[in-house]
Amino acid sequence: MQQRLIELQLQRGRLLERIANQRAQLAHHAEPVDRLLHLGDRAAAIARECKRTAIEHPLTLAVAVGAVLVFRPRTVWRWTRRGFLAWRSFGAIRSALARYVAPQR
Repeated sequence: MQQRLIELQLQRGRLLERIANQRAQLAHHAEPVDRLLHLGDRAAAIARECKRTAIEHPLTLAVAVGAVLVFRPRTVWRWTRRGFLAWRSFGAIRSALARYVAPQR
C-alpha cells in the first residue's frame, strides 16, 4: 500500500511538472497574440477617451469640424501638426527650465 502511494505521488509530481512546462510553452507561443489583443484594448481606450472628450467639449468639436469644412482638410492638418509641435516644444522647454530654475515661494 505504501509503495502504491509513493508511486502515485511521483506520478503526480511528474504530471505537475509537465503541466508547468506546457503552461510556460503556451505563454511563450501566445505572446504575439497577447500583444495584438493589448493593441485592440489600447485602441478601445483611446476611442472611449475621444468619446468622453467630445461629450464634455461639444463646442471644441464643432469648431474643429467647421474648420475642416471651411478650409481644405490638408490645410487644417498642416496647422494641427504645427500646433501640436509648438505645444510639445513649449512643454519640453518648460520642464527643462523647471529643472534649472528654483521655484520661488
